[in-house]
Amino acid sequence: MSPNRTVHDRRPVVRPLVVALSALLPLAAAAQEAPATKDPVALDALQVTAQRRVENAKDVPVAITAIQGEKLDVLGSAGDDIRFLAARVPSLNIESSYGRAFPRFYIRGLGNTDFDLNASQPVSLVYDDVVQESPLLKGFPLFDLAGVEVLRGPQGTLFGRNTPAGVVKFDSARPSQDADGYVKVAYGSYDTWNVQGAYGGPLTSRWSARVSALYQRRDDWVTNTRANAPAQGFEGYDEGAARVQFLYEGDDFEALFNLHKRKLNGTARLFRANIIQPGTNKLVENFDRDEVATDGQNFSDLETWGGSARLQWNLGSVTLHSITGYETAESLNHGDIDGGYGASFLGAGNYGPGFIPFPSESADGLPHHRQWTQEFRVESNEWGRFDWQAGVFYFDEDVTIDSFNYDSLTPGNPQTGHAVQQQRNKAWAAFASGDFDVTDKFKLRAGVRYTQDKKDFTASVLQAVDGGTPVSGPYVANTDVDDVSWDLSGVYQLTDNINAYARVAKGFRAPSIQGRLAFGGVTQADSEKVISYEAGIKADLFDRRARLGFSVFRYNVDGQQLIAVGGSNNTATLLNADKTIGQGAELDFEAYLTDNVLLTLGSSYNDTEIKDSDLAVAICGGGCTITDPTTVIDGATYALVNGNSLPQAPKWIHNLTLRAGFPVNDSSEFYVYTDWAYKSAVNFFLYESPEFRSRSSLEGGLRLGYNWDYGQYDVAVFGRNLTDQVRVVGAIDFNNLTGFLNEPRTFGVEFTAKF
Repeated sequence: MSPNRTVHDRRPVVRPLVVALSALLPLAAAAQEAPATKDPVALDALQVTAQRRVENAKDVPVAITAIQGEKLDVLGSAGDDIRFLAARVPSLNIESSYGRAFPRFYIRGLGNTDFDLNASQPVSLVYDDVVQESPLLKGFPLFDLAGVEVLRGPQGTLFGRNTPAGVVKFDSARPSQDADGYVKVAYGSYDTWNVQGAYGGPLTSRWSARVSALYQRRDDWVTNTRANAPAQGFEGYDEGAARVQFLYEGDDFEALFNLHKRKLNGTARLFRANIIQPGTNKLVENFDRDEVATDGQNFSDLETWGGSARLQWNLGSVTLHSITGYETAESLNHGDIDGGYGASFLGAGNYGPGFIPFPSESADGLPHHRQWTQEFRVESNEWGRFDWQAGVFYFDEDVTIDSFNYDSLTPGNPQTGHAVQQQRNKAWAAFASGDFDVTDKFKLRAGVRYTQDKKDFTASVLQAVDGGTPVSGPYVANTDVDDVSWDLSGVYQLTDNINAYARVAKGFRAPSIQGRLAFGGVTQADSEKVISYEAGIKADLFDRRARLGFSVFRYNVDGQQLIAVGGSNNTATLLNADKTIGQGAELDFEAYLTDNVLLTLGSSYNDTEIKDSDLAVAICGGGCTITDPTTVIDGATYALVNGNSLPQAPKWIHNLTLRAGFPVNDSSEFYVYTDWAYKSAVNFFLYESPEFRSRSSLEGGLRLGYNWDYGQYDVAVFGRNLTDQVRVVGAIDFNNLTGFLNEPRTFGVEFTAKF
């Protein structure tokens, strides 16, 4: 047991879940007593596109979790952003120090805590077959989706941008010749509105279209108690997004065009000074999450838009695919990083809330960004025992990043620093993948991808006043690398309903460059390479009333890219660890307990460890307790992190949903839906400190509803984070014991009409 865990930590984890399940047992029994339908209920076959073609998930040798339909709607009912998926899938964590604008993904412990707008991540996000490389593109809202797939382990053969940890894949509902749509309106705590809808149908006998839109807003619900501060309320947002699609279906040709846009206005991540008790990971006494005292500005503005053209030609024995994508983003995110107000200089005294060694207020902007991607892929059409696909991929990204510093101790918060970075990243790849039916029961799959990646980078410090005159620089860095990723797997049919599989894969992430000149200058990390081993079973059980997926895995990362952030000098330094290892197991289970009671369970165990006896990182700037061995380098103290787990990598994740329906007649029912997610403690930084290690968390939701007219209409009341659990989910370590929190408890009502 970790020294930071106590028996008391476990009680709030277990009790709410036990109480909720106990309350639902009589409901489940009542649902079981409902009149049975003529045909027993069974799970639909789970169709996925993990191998770039539609297949039954049971036949795919990759650990996959899919979320779709009602479950996806329930989890997103409170208007939360993409982070609501965290811990709802085995081995998946998502966090952000930017709020809704910049999610960071972790699969099996592999991720990137880097807050730079130029940061790359080892988890790739693919939206409608187009990779979203910039971290500001990864938070596009989830609405009108056909489904979400999370692919764990390296996916570099078929998904071509930085996938050594895995892929999170979103697919929008497509247009069709069948007219349909929906409208959903939800209202809840803090004057929260979540309104979305879609409509699609035929334009001609060949053309169809679909329009989807979303609007979400929430009032500022955290009050700034600092008098005469620039901002008096926080944590509100106003967000809109829309997507329009046109589909042409010819005899041997299909074209799907997609245009989408997002606009977000709100507050940036709200940092709270001195909220952690020294020597522990508990909140200070009398902490009030509805209040904060800070003297800086706080806002987040983000606008993205893009488009894609997905074309396919059926040429008889093969099908040719072309996927062209364009994305662009513009943003400015401004926050009071020290989380309070005032500062103490040369013994001048303390200012609230608590001691703040020095003020820190900054902003990061993306005045220019654009990304082009192009893929051509050819796949075979039922070549018998052997099927294959091959193609080429091109990526071109151009980005400019502004970083600003401000003086919150001077009226008007004048700008005191301005640095700019520019990067052009071009990459191309060629790939091939195939599967061969060795026997009727045994299938082999293999794939290979060659990638060439080049980055040209410059950074400069500019005059704070005019923003155009260079003070220092330009600092130049360049990378030019190539690599070969591959995978080999086999699927064996043990019975008609149970498959076993094994897979070994190599993943690759291109070098990274960071130029935050106010935080340590230009640093660079070399390529990282992952070898992953995985085996598992996938089964349909009890006449398809239940579905099981179980996997075990182990991976080795050579040269893992890590970011050492903060420390007493407030630096942000890219580095490579000599080696990282991870191992664990994952479970996905779904079953109809009765015809009207559906249960889903997910669980994962992830054990990660940094293996580098020489790796030393700067320690916190104040207030924390370092438990790692330390060393002195050039007069400064550093922590030796060999043996530590990776940051933001929970060892345990568990999730559960239970839906009980109570039919009124053939076309209507009352229902109860509850969902719970548990996540064990994580380190926020590379070094270990009790103050900067989260407490375990258990968050649950409940939905009570009634639907009628065969599910065409639905009205429900819901609650999220029912136990009102308050947890620190991230921290700032260079200044004081500053942290930021999870989402609050919310309640609401929702109406949905489908047509």
